[in-house]
Amino acid sequence: MEADKETEIWYAMRATYRREPDAMRLLEKEKLGCFVPMQYKISMKKGKKIRSLVPVIHNLLFVHACPSDLKRVKSQVTYLQYITDTRSGQKIIVPDKDMQRFIAVSGTYNDHLLYFQPDELNLSKGTKVRVIGGEFEGQEGVFLKVRGARDRRVVIQIQGVIAVAMATIHPDLIEVIE
Repeated sequence: MEADKETEIWYAMRATYRREPDAMRLLEKEKLGCFVPMQYKISMKKGKKIRSLVPVIHNLLFVHACPSDLKRVKSQVTYLQYITDTRSGQKIIVPDKDMQRFIAVSGTYNDHLLYFQPDELNLSKGTKVRVIGGEFEGQEGVFLKVRGARDRRVVIQIQGVIAVAMATIHPDLIEVIE
């Protein structure tokens, strides 16, 4: 009955050799929560343009589970690995609030979203803001200039794993938060 006391938490994980679809199927079969950031890409197949949904970063997935359940599933599958913090060596655990924000934005599959590795952005240069209208209403992040975009964007980061810059948002729909 100890498992009843455990709370589900979000883990940042890797599924090696691009096996995140296999990992997703396995986790869903085991009734564990899972999220893989995806985006649409255009590719050529037999001379035709095909628009398909692909992972933003291959091998990256987030798992929502109790530690004991995840340990049990992980013991059966060798390609599922924890992502660890390079400084502390600890497993990266993502707070629910941060994960909900990240899923709310990246789960839209908006073509104008930009994804970054954590070391590509300096969020300390930006301003903390909240979106007060439009598709991303209620989301909070950091407003700053990002590479690959003409204007400044609101960025939501999963510490040490990934960051997503929202589509261009009109300045009237953004409020600064302290």
